Amino acid sequence: MYVCLCVGATNHTVSECVARGASTSKEVAAACGAGADCGRCRHNLRAIIAAARQLETSAS
Repeated sequence: MYVCLCVGATNHTVSECVARGASTSKEVAAACGAGADCGRCRHNLRAIIAAARQLETSAS
């Protein structure tokens, strides 16, 4: 599913950025461009980051 229409970033692209260490929406924007233009997707970016953190904590 597309998360950021401005750059065409998908949830998979954002999840890969998070897996490589991006932990804020600004870091995701720097890594793949998602959230860098209009910012409408930043809420979704933060949700993806939070879900990844939750998975990490439950796996530990």
